[in-house]
Amino acid sequence: MVFRARQWEFKFPRPMLVMGIVNVTPDSFADGGQFFDAGAAVAHGLEQVAQGADILDIGGESTRPGAEPVSVEEELRRVLPVIEALARQFDIPLSVDTSKPDVARACLLAGAHIINDVTGLIDPEMQAVGRTVGAGVILMHMQGTPATMQVDPRYDDVVKDILQFFDERIALLTAQGLRREAIAIDPGLGFGKRFQHNLHLIAHLAEFQRFGVPVCFGASRKGFIGKIIGKGVDQSLAGSLAMVSVVLAQKSAQIIRVHDVAATRDMVLIWDAIRGAGFQPA
Repeated sequence: MVFRARQWEFKFPRPMLVMGIVNVTPDSFADGGQFFDAGAAVAHGLEQVAQGADILDIGGESTRPGAEPVSVEEELRRVLPVIEALARQFDIPLSVDTSKPDVARACLLAGAHIINDVTGLIDPEMQAVGRTVGAGVILMHMQGTPATMQVDPRYDDVVKDILQFFDERIALLTAQGLRREAIAIDPGLGFGKRFQHNLHLIAHLAEFQRFGVPVCFGASRKGFIGKIIGKGVDQSLAGSLAMVSVVLAQKSAQIIRVHDVAATRDMVLIWDAIRGAGFQPA
């Protein structure tokens, strides 16, 4: 399995890639707008690189449940200075978390390498952006939009339905010229899923390996973790790491998208060391 994003190439099996989250938003669910200022966002990205992040994912539009969209101009005002500054200071893959083709295009020109699109590249113009510059793309599944996704989400079978979604999306995008090696997928925990949907997806995450493309797993500080442990988002580190441990045990993802890079990196290193000594989970 290979994931290519412009000049970057990751060959698997290898240690799980840790993707650090940099939210340049005033209303994000997980960090409450702590890094809305561009300077604070850049400093946060630099800190995550020092902690061992393999990729940084920069987003300028909140996708929390009920979030309203922002304009292209506002999203660019938020993210472009951050991407430009990080691209100058580090040779590390940068991902832009956006569903807007104009934002993706500008960020790729500014030094980004990956488009992380919560809509799964539904927009044909976004598909063209990915093809023309050789960007890596992360296709996420979401039922509805951030504003509506948690309004009574329903599935016949959440795992089978989302597997079918990716089967159709990958077939369509590759037929249109997007390289399969440029694609990663994300089942979209918390995006149009009920509590039990999320748990069922995690329990069956290994089934998403059937496509032969990297799986990106993002459960960090999700609301359903707080429901399990009875704690708020600012007290969910242990719960988030427990989810990472499950994924590591299953070998069911290649990329882990997190807010807490240092602790996650430590966990990945411990798992890999134990596996190297011959341990295999039952």
